[in-house]
Amino acid sequence: MSKTKIKKKDQGRLEAKPVEALDEAEASAELARLAAALGHHDELYYRKDEPEVSDAEYDALRARNDAIEARFPHLVRDDSPSLRIGAAPVEAFGKVQHRVPMLSLGNVFDEEGLRDFLDRIKRFLGLDTTEGLAFTAEPKIDGLSITLRYENGKLIQGATRGDGYEGENVTANVRTIEDIPKAIKSRGFPDPFELRG
Repeated sequence: MSKTKIKKKDQGRLEAKPVEALDEAEASAELARLAAALGHHDELYYRKDEPEVSDAEYDALRARNDAIEARFPHLVRDDSPSLRIGAAPVEAFGKVQHRVPMLSLGNVFDEEGLRDFLDRIKRFLGLDTTEGLAFTAEPKIDGLSITLRYENGKLIQGATRGDGYEGENVTANVRTIEDIPKAIKSRGFPDPFELRG
């Protein structure tokens, strides 16, 4: 799935007023616009497989939303894109409630973003330094998140991330993928167990 076109109403928005120059009223209006635009793009991408913007353009809209919310946390909207992951499941597939929320990965685009990420890690872990911690970085790979549930070593369910709490039951589709084992010999795995990726 590749997002290729940018909608006319979103053209030029990526060159909008810098976040640090926004006043509160401008920030509120921009968050409303971004919530609507990102909701529209999520619907097209996740539910209709008809994206209008490139991944980079979409990520820039999300990053702008996140930056405005970080500067004006009291303006975070109930429909904020930062509070949702993906989109609601397509009705054609059965729904699956995730036992543990299936969250999304974050993006880092520059050195400042990396420093912010490291600061969040230090705060979360209660550390003074990240020295001694191991990290892995890789280019963003666009694709579909999936969870595979095994019971007694047998694949019993495949589900998409959906909105992070409820996904689509794609077990029949998953069973057609040759590289996904339909059964796994227990090697100390708990029963049942899930694989996510």
